[in-house]
Amino acid sequence: MTNFGFIGAGNMGGALATAVSKSTKSVLIADHFADKAQTLADKLGVKSADNKEIAQTCEYIFLGVKPQMMADMLGSIKSEFKARKDNLVLITMAAGLSIETIREMAGGDYKTIRIMPNTPVLVEQGEILYCKSGNVTDSDLQFFLDNMKFAGMLTPISEELMNAGCSVSGCGPAFVYMFIKALAQGGEDCGIDSDTSLKLAAQTVLGSAKLLLESGTDPDVLIKNVCSPGGSTIEGVKSLENSKLCDVVRKAVRASYDRNVELGKPVDSEQ
Repeated sequence: MTNFGFIGAGNMGGALATAVSKSTKSVLIADHFADKAQTLADKLGVKSADNKEIAQTCEYIFLGVKPQMMADMLGSIKSEFKARKDNLVLITMAAGLSIETIREMAGGDYKTIRIMPNTPVLVEQGEILYCKSGNVTDSDLQFFLDNMKFAGMLTPISEELMNAGCSVSGCGPAFVYMFIKALAQGGEDCGIDSDTSLKLAAQTVLGSAKLLLESGTDPDVLIKNVCSPGGSTIEGVKSLENSKLCDVVRKAVRASYDRNVELGKPVDSEQ
């Protein structure tokens, strides 16, 4: 038996396969485009396969396909799952699809771990939210967590909050990159060359996030610590407040949350 199988070698599936392969080489990778799976497998020093082989032989199976494609994909390998008598754990990262929905699509009450990773998994700094079905044992979960250690931070969350959490940590990197880009463009407007300004902006965001996490200090206190009365920072903060930055970002999170909820609805209820 192979420990891990990845169905889907896209950006996120590939990033997670990369992280897991740093812990174990007992990995199979499949993709709709076989050459894509082979290329990634060669890079990671593991093997490529097809969906059926993974369904037949892998203990932990990552379902790395889009929510809209999940039902068809799982339907095509139901019989392989049904024939299994050994341990099988499905790992879904599909936005909006509940554990119950995944099990219905797979045709059985299989052990299921639902995760929501983000793209910084690529540099071992991801945030991976997770929840599990009741039949996932402590040893099942610990083995999964141990082999995901190179992906980043793994945080348990109730399934009821998964869509909300995904809207912050899953979608959040795109919002952060937009802020970094805007911060860098502000530097360019003041005369800094684009490459230098982008590096300044990115490192500033990285360091600021690290300080917040490691100090445990409230963001409002950290903001106050940077601002001096009558200084330059407070003028920029006032401009952001006048532009209602906080409201804009909160609306972005809400829009992503609403879409996550929509993705979890049956197709006919969306019509």
